[in-house]
Amino acid sequence: MSAVAAVSVVGALYELALWLLGLWSGLMVVLADLFGITMLEYGFMHRAFLVGVLIAVMAPLIGTFLVHRQLALIGDALAHTAFAGVAVGLFVNAVLGTGISPYLTAVVVAMLAALAIELISEVTDAYNDVSMAIVLSTGFALGAVLISLNSGGLAVGVNQYLFGNLSTVSNENTILLLGLFAVISLVVAVTYKQLLYVTFDETAARVAGINVPWYNRVVAMLTAMVVVGAMQIMGVILVAAMLVVPVAGATQVARSFREALLASVILAELAVLIGITLSFHYEATAGGTIVLVAVGLYVVAVLFGKLQAERTVAVDSAPAAADDPAD
Repeated sequence: MSAVAAVSVVGALYELALWLLGLWSGLMVVLADLFGITMLEYGFMHRAFLVGVLIAVMAPLIGTFLVHRQLALIGDALAHTAFAGVAVGLFVNAVLGTGISPYLTAVVVAMLAALAIELISEVTDAYNDVSMAIVLSTGFALGAVLISLNSGGLAVGVNQYLFGNLSTVSNENTILLLGLFAVISLVVAVTYKQLLYVTFDETAARVAGINVPWYNRVVAMLTAMVVVGAMQIMGVILVAAMLVVPVAGATQVARSFREALLASVILAELAVLIGITLSFHYEATAGGTIVLVAVGLYVVAVLFGKLQAERTVAVDSAPAAADDPAD
């Protein structure tokens, strides 16, 4: 494909994304008129809800694989390296006067960090938590150094990336997230069976001829994409929670991997929709509010799971008691 054709394709996809955004905003306006929902009259809330809905699908989609592989902390490691990517973008813009989106540099740096985590584990035979700790420390240190080199504007500009901000979700960033959502969904759909095999039994997967290191890198890079996408409203500090908390709640009530995946998406959607609504009405930080709601839903899921387990035990023990000839 020539450069001209590639540019044309990208332009067409961009126009399609803008059309979808317009369609979504129109739907939000209709809902605002029908039900008198004031917050849906604002354009930034249209984008915030769309970003939240997409994140609530992407994060559990990847997080379910991570939690079952005991890699829950990789999200935190990549979030800190994404912070370094944001700092790189802000630094380049401040020094060279370019208009590069910090989210684009964050995607690149986070994906490189994801590969570094896997390569360190493979080359040094270190455990995954060791490689994650090394990458996390390096990423955060790099971000801190770049910010200190130009502490004036960078220290102020980086706050929205650390804590998230509903009002700063732009059309360009929303379109970037739409692209990440499409890539993540497509890759998981195509490689679902292989990822599932590698998740539950790497040894058997190797015997079956599956390239385990390659699929490990795929999961790591998809995680990096989710982290950068969720940074817009969650912030670097809390973004990893969306990869773990809804999935942890879903595992308390689900009986299979597919059920856990579906339940985690439902819990994540509830957490995002309730959290964004509360943060708007009470002027609270969106990321923190969403995480608190998600943790509350996790507690409810744990209690429901315990009740469900006790009920199952009672039902199973009833026939045994009825057959007991004593008395």
